[in-house]
Amino acid sequence: MSKSGYVSKLNVFLLSLGHFFSDFYHTFLPALLPVVTVKLGLTLSAAGSLIMVFFVTSSISQPILGYFIDKHGWSWLIIWTIPISGLFICLAGIAPTFAFLTVCIALAGLSLALFHPLASALLSKVSREDSKGTTMAWFIGSGNVGVAVAPAAVFAFMYYAGIEHMLWLSLPGVIVGAAFYLAGLHHIPLRKTADPETTAPIQWYKSINLLKLNLVMGLRSWPQVAIPNFLALWLTGQGHSAALAGGMLTVFLAGGAIGSVLGGFISDRIGRKICIIFSLALTLPSLYLFLTASSISLLTYLLLFLGGASLQATLPSSIVWAQELLPANAAMASGMMLGLSFGLGGLGAALTGVMADFAGLQTALLWSLAPLLLGILITWSIPSRVSRQTAAIKTI
Repeated sequence: MSKSGYVSKLNVFLLSLGHFFSDFYHTFLPALLPVVTVKLGLTLSAAGSLIMVFFVTSSISQPILGYFIDKHGWSWLIIWTIPISGLFICLAGIAPTFAFLTVCIALAGLSLALFHPLASALLSKVSREDSKGTTMAWFIGSGNVGVAVAPAAVFAFMYYAGIEHMLWLSLPGVIVGAAFYLAGLHHIPLRKTADPETTAPIQWYKSINLLKLNLVMGLRSWPQVAIPNFLALWLTGQGHSAALAGGMLTVFLAGGAIGSVLGGFISDRIGRKICIIFSLALTLPSLYLFLTASSISLLTYLLLFLGGASLQATLPSSIVWAQELLPANAAMASGMMLGLSFGLGGLGAALTGVMADFAGLQTALLWSLAPLLLGILITWSIPSRVSRQTAAIKTI
């Protein structure tokens, strides 16, 4: 079947639905940790090691998995990613030992890591050429919604049904996997056939523009990781209630969900480069004014919403742009934007925590915005459009 035979709104919807449940299951661990820590008598160090295992398997491994997807295809794995991740993250809730818990978290993380580059590469196959940014926006936005609703859903389920019945929450993942199978997503070829009219594919480590873009997204991920992780702590430290802090975190995440959709739509009309630069430039004053506001008001809520929206609006553009820069390695390019850059942001957020111990949390959060300036400058240096012939020249 030709590529046009796979272009379908249904396929776009199914992959977006899969991203919703992928990020939904990805957000289970923070909700499960307080319960399993008490249940198994774990120390904080042991709990931290579980977070590290999940972080490495679910994020850092994405570019590596993307490399093998580009090399071997493996589109058939798409039908297994969501069911396996749902099964093992739910098994983690009822794990009888620390070793079993660690294995469950690692396997859940790997299947989640596999989904992102694989689904992103498939999405480029089922999307129209003139709307790749928009379809990527729906894909990213669906994941953001999954992140936003997961904690409340898990806590509510454990309260009403009990953690011993966690396996029931894996059922939606099984249904999604079955829907992937019935739609034939596992039959879509990912490996490119040789084209004698084009030059040999550029290796990712030789593409200076791709590496620049990955650095930009790593810098952008610094406040993206730091702010939601420290926001509640900062607000409660100022004397605000936990309910208000939770509500403001929801505002930030909701802004990100909407911003990711708008960002992809806008990038199809004004270009990936301008969309990223404009979004980062809008993020800076929005979050700076929020963090320096003297009191909580409607304006501070709007600023936080706008900051979350503009920050997340960069993600669809970056993924599609990365795939355009490295068309022969679309899965790996996606893994770099979705996984590796987030990992770099996590390292930055750790530095924010260290700075907070010495200079205060507000100062540390303000400094987490500084990398966005560097991100704007680096983005400006990346050519908007690079032909295949030019791309072959502009390598390291």
